[in-house]
Amino acid sequence: MHDTAQGQTTAPNAQRLLWAGFMAILAAGVGFSIRGGILGQWAEKFGFTMTDLGNITGGGLTGFGIIILAGAFIADKVGYGKLMALAFVTHLISAILTLAAGAAFAAGGKDAAFQCLYWGMFLFAVGNGFCEAVVNPLVATLFPTNKTHYLNILHAGWPGGLIIGGLMSYFMNPDAAKPVTWEIQMSLFMVPVVLYGVMLLGQHFPKSEASQAGVSYGKMFSQLLAPIMIALLVIHALVGYVELGTDSWIGKITGAIMASKQKGLLLFVYTSGLMFALRFFAGPIVEKISPLGLLFVSGLLGFGGLQLLGDATSVALCIIAATVYACGKTFLWPTMLAVVSEQFPKGGAITIGAIGGAGMLSAGLLGGPGIGFKQDFNASNQLQASSPAVYARYKSDEENHFLGFKVVGLDGAKVGVLDDGGRELARAAEILKKDGKSDKNTDALVKWWDEAKTTADADKKLVDEAGLHGGKVALKLTSYVPLTMAGLYLLLIFYFKARGGYKAVHVSGEPETGADMA
Repeated sequence: MHDTAQGQTTAPNAQRLLWAGFMAILAAGVGFSIRGGILGQWAEKFGFTMTDLGNITGGGLTGFGIIILAGAFIADKVGYGKLMALAFVTHLISAILTLAAGAAFAAGGKDAAFQCLYWGMFLFAVGNGFCEAVVNPLVATLFPTNKTHYLNILHAGWPGGLIIGGLMSYFMNPDAAKPVTWEIQMSLFMVPVVLYGVMLLGQHFPKSEASQAGVSYGKMFSQLLAPIMIALLVIHALVGYVELGTDSWIGKITGAIMASKQKGLLLFVYTSGLMFALRFFAGPIVEKISPLGLLFVSGLLGFGGLQLLGDATSVALCIIAATVYACGKTFLWPTMLAVVSEQFPKGGAITIGAIGGAGMLSAGLLGGPGIGFKQDFNASNQLQASSPAVYARYKSDEENHFLGFKVVGLDGAKVGVLDDGGRELARAAEILKKDGKSDKNTDALVKWWDEAKTTADADKKLVDEAGLHGGKVALKLTSYVPLTMAGLYLLLIFYFKARGGYKAVHVSGEPETGADMA
């Protein structure tokens, strides 16, 4: 380690490690974004409901959270380099398993395809989790006097990946033409995976600040029991729910509002670009207001943006609402990591990993499935109320569950057939016929469509309206999560103000101005 001209203690390869970490997070963003663009293909091909899709996306985030926690607990013992190598291997295995879903569907039907996609996404998230368990404490160690700024730069990789993946989805999933097969799209996330692997070859990785200072593992774990740390864990669980849970769905919902999945993708790319740019300016902002002040304002903007999206009725209103929401969510995740690292530096990789794990577990177990369930619940209730006969035609054969609530959602395969007038179904049936093969799922859909197509024109209007209603209500209900966060941030601001104001704490336990805030 050595001192730079700015007095910033850093390692000679600090910038290379920073940008390698940026690329690793970018890889996660590319995979996440591309997956969002192909959910419709999965629903149509495999017959998934929105809750099914939510469980698949949620499974990925759950794995992410578990591994961040596990990785953070062993990072300094195992070594950052070994964990990053393990991340690379796990990413490769996840790609193989995910791409096997088509063959699994042909052999074992919907359940087999679901298992391939669920566990493929789970392992994809495991690789992401190993990366995040390393890069967060690594950057906090490399740039100890400017953590908020550099952690925001590191996490600009996430919206950077969303931009790349979103643009790929835009060009590969056109409204008026056949999309590129989902297998090809999903495999593209391996490009940045290979790049981060190359960037990290032969590099020396420092240990966390706490390990370098000789803090014992027992002392590191004890930081998790501090009341403020517990409060931060709860708040970051809410951050994960609203940010990543909503990101799993927002492109699809806004596409429905604007009557074009392509416009929904472009809006997602625009908001990701806004986040990408803003995260490079976190340092100057926190010089004006504290990290907690930035988080408080972010929570309010998140609430306002989701409320506006739930009421949006046009492209212009969607753009305005999404802009507000993007400004709200931009700084939440990396600034929370910085707050934990500044207030609990003795926790090393453990406390910062626990925060990331709490956010990811919440997104996976609650955010993705919960927002999907809210869509199913409200869409089904609306359609059942407006036309019980149409609901009976398009409902799923299975009941969905979430936190004790139940609903029978709409069948994604049937809605997909309705959306394209049965063209893809007819093509699939013709291919099977030419090959002399039979598929029970396709045969069942063909039989169903032969009856349903006689009322398809009238049905489509009602089904589309129900789906749009479900999505908008889900966004408005979700908006109360960032509002709750804003209230909790305000309480923390008052707490620190009563103790002399927010100040970063050094590993020695001394805050920058002498008052012990931890």
